[in-house]
Amino acid sequence: MNRSFSFLARGTGAMLALAAGAALGGCSSSAPLFLSDGRPTTLVECPAGSDSCTQQAAASCGGGFDTVRRSTSNGTLSLIYACRAK
Repeated sequence: MNRSFSFLARGTGAMLALAAGAALGGCSSSAPLFLSDGRPTTLVECPAGSDSCTQQAAASCGGGFDTVRRSTSNGTLSLIYACRAK
């Protein structure tokens, strides 16, 4: 009985690891770029025409942020921003 439980536990752990890898594989991330004043920048992407990129930036920064670059391509809005110093 312990052998089958151990097999099940390993199988479940492997499935969870694969699922986590697949979920994270959909996200793209790179090392942050920094502004001349030393603040790191962040890239968020959302559907063009929505304000979810702005909402994400505001939530991440606790309110104030500066837009570094904003572009739209193939129906996707890309926003690069830097949080304002507190």
